[in-house]
Amino acid sequence: MSLTRIHNLSISLDGFATGDVQSLEEPFGHAGERLHEWMFATRWWHAMSGESGGSGGTDNAFAVRHAPGIGAEIMGSGKFGPPGWHDDPEWKGWWGPNPPFHTPVFVLTHRPRVSVEMEGGTTFHFLDVSPAEALEAARGAADGQDVRIGGGPTVVRDFLVAGLVDHMHLAQVPIVLGRGVRLWDGLEGLEKDYEIEATSSPSGVTHVTFTRAGV
Repeated sequence: MSLTRIHNLSISLDGFATGDVQSLEEPFGHAGERLHEWMFATRWWHAMSGESGGSGGTDNAFAVRHAPGIGAEIMGSGKFGPPGWHDDPEWKGWWGPNPPFHTPVFVLTHRPRVSVEMEGGTTFHFLDVSPAEALEAARGAADGQDVRIGGGPTVVRDFLVAGLVDHMHLAQVPIVLGRGVRLWDGLEGLEKDYEIEATSSPSGVTHVTFTRAGV
């Protein structure tokens, strides 16, 4: 069976994966881009953005694992758009006409709408279902490949609580946000179900991987 994976999920030292007061102008709220500066500096990100350069090393080695073997993605309503996007029938995500996923993407929302086909192989499907039902749909569309849980933190937490995550890569960034959406709430004892490794980077980021035993 295909695996359920999480990659490049950045969290602050105090466990927040996004800042407070998300908006169209500030997708990550008061955190701005601080959670993801490590990733924006990598060679992988530069290449994906059509630019040359970028850093190699530890951060890049983890960042590049994001896409290989992925056949579908599941994301939450807050990743697809800012508060109020449901009321805009023309909203098709943050990413323009050719989103970077190039797979079917399942958006979990209490207000589903008709699927939207984009350039480059991305089609957004909108579901109001449980994590297990969403995963079943995504696996059906992934053609035997793995399914990525793309965030945000509330969706990631829901899948962890349901025991549906096989591999998770977190990038712990050396900043303190103080407010926002925390990842760890309600996940006491999670570590017992996973083999955990931590790798420090010269950027100050600590990459932590959780791999379910036997995977």
